[in-house]
Amino acid sequence: MTDLELLSIGDATWDVFVTPSESETFCEVNTEDEMIAFKFGDKIPVRSMEYSIGGNAANNAVGTRRLGIKSAPLVTLGDDSIANQIAEKFVTEGVDTSYVFRQKNSGTNYSTVIVAGGERTIFTYKHPRDYQLPLEFPKVSWAYLTSLGDNFEDVYQKVAEWIQKNPEIKLAFNPGSRQVRAGLEKIKNVLAVSYAIYINRKEAEEITGQTNTKGKERELLTAVSQLGPRLSIITDGPEGSFAYDGDKFYKAGIVKLSSYERTGAGDSFGSGCIAALIKGKPLGEAILWGTVNSASVIGYAGAQRGLLKVEEIDKWLMMAKGNGVVVEEF
Repeated sequence: MTDLELLSIGDATWDVFVTPSESETFCEVNTEDEMIAFKFGDKIPVRSMEYSIGGNAANNAVGTRRLGIKSAPLVTLGDDSIANQIAEKFVTEGVDTSYVFRQKNSGTNYSTVIVAGGERTIFTYKHPRDYQLPLEFPKVSWAYLTSLGDNFEDVYQKVAEWIQKNPEIKLAFNPGSRQVRAGLEKIKNVLAVSYAIYINRKEAEEITGQTNTKGKERELLTAVSQLGPRLSIITDGPEGSFAYDGDKFYKAGIVKLSSYERTGAGDSFGSGCIAALIKGKPLGEAILWGTVNSASVIGYAGAQRGLLKVEEIDKWLMMAKGNGVVVEEF
């Protein structure tokens, strides 16, 4: 692929989605305590199984490609059959695979997702990995950096140095839970060179040290931006999303549709939003792109099946606005 626009740096996984038979005999779902329980030693009947590629960088590359962006994932896979399936999926989706690396005698990330009550419980395996980077990063206008395994610090430092040397590249940063738990000191180098950051409310509170921020979104967004990003975007589940561009604060509601399961909701929001920004859309419209992309994804199993295509986005935007979803300054 020529004229690459976006490099998505992170992990890729293979996900299997298991929907057990929800009966008193086999499976108990306690929504009040947010628990799902199986009897010890039982063989549990499964109502359905689905398979999907996953991982934040893979989801971002595929999601933005469907929205017309020339994207490439920078991921390191093993040399097993799972890696083959992931690589084949990339080709099918039309993303550039020039930066999909394979390591010999190595496994690939894998997740088993239990789907029940519209939510999911994920058993995730990240293979111990020495991440491979290209000898020379490609010329792109945007880069997206997201979660990695335990050895993320070296990669993060090299990406930060790359952006410092090439300040014309706009870096969108979406740290994972592992990076947020590691503490601000471990990610401040990336924050300092980021153009945009996508995080949820809890993550924003953790990296800024703030608590009880309901109703204090302006203060929270400002605190995030003071760490470096020009654009700060915070998602908050049913409360919608909030954004700040250094001048104006924006809020977007959600599309009220029933969800099948919520895997990939955050990634699809990010890919919709970043695709819009790459296309030159204003921040307020970009978070609406993210909103409708996320609404589509949660109607299916997996993080990619429901990702919108560029020819579908206008219809979804009109539908959202027709259902009262607006972006407003606050």
